[in-house]
Amino acid sequence: MALDLSRVRALCFDVDGTIADTDDHLVARLATLIDAVPLVSGRRAERLARQVVMAAATPVNSAYGLLDRLGLDTPISRLRERVRTARARGADPAHTRNLDALDETPHVMMAGVKEMLVALAALYPMSTISTGAAPRVERFLEHYGVRGLFTTVVGAQTTRRMKPHPDPLLFAARAMGVAPEACLMIGDTTVDMRTGAAAGAQTVGVLCGFGTEDELLRTGAGLILRTTSDLLAVLRPSEDALGKTASPQAPRQPSTTRA
Repeated sequence: MALDLSRVRALCFDVDGTIADTDDHLVARLATLIDAVPLVSGRRAERLARQVVMAAATPVNSAYGLLDRLGLDTPISRLRERVRTARARGADPAHTRNLDALDETPHVMMAGVKEMLVALAALYPMSTISTGAAPRVERFLEHYGVRGLFTTVVGAQTTRRMKPHPDPLLFAARAMGVAPEACLMIGDTTVDMRTGAAAGAQTVGVLCGFGTEDELLRTGAGLILRTTSDLLAVLRPSEDALGKTASPQAPRQPSTTRA
């Protein structure tokens, strides 16, 4: 499937695994636990942790979709928020910098993404679409000084249905004042690709998160990139201050159609 760049008028970014380096964060936490197992330590623990995290990504995203279809996502989200609030109230202020974000260790932003977002914000309206809570995404974006670049932040409770239902992307498109077909959905999972397809948008899959190239292509990705910041070289090569790629290996060169 070719990507028609002439159609792109707005950008919709997934967050975890696309803008935020969530997979490495989860791998590190799991590797610490596995490292305590006899005969499994160091690089072996990290390798095993990464395999577990990557293998769990699709089932977890599917579970979110199932909860959404059953109408259970709202009560579960409310329960999680109550747990966070209870923990925050019992926390020692001397040992936490942000009570509102307690139990949400700040993630690292993907390499080169901030520079890419600044460059692309001058050319396109942009939104984030996540299955996580919007306040968490807001805090993450504010922490890195890029919240003002986005027209809207769409979270689990922003719309009645979550990804892979098209509602979140349709909401973002309306906020940005463009047709859904003019949006480009950028994400790292099959859920992101299915969301874009369901809304009539084009999609770009990135390999820096949880998805594999085969499954992203199978669910309709029009373009596969090694890492998110490589999008800058695709959309505006003349604006690519990162030297075409922030990844060690150059991105796959797909066919694209320009006006």
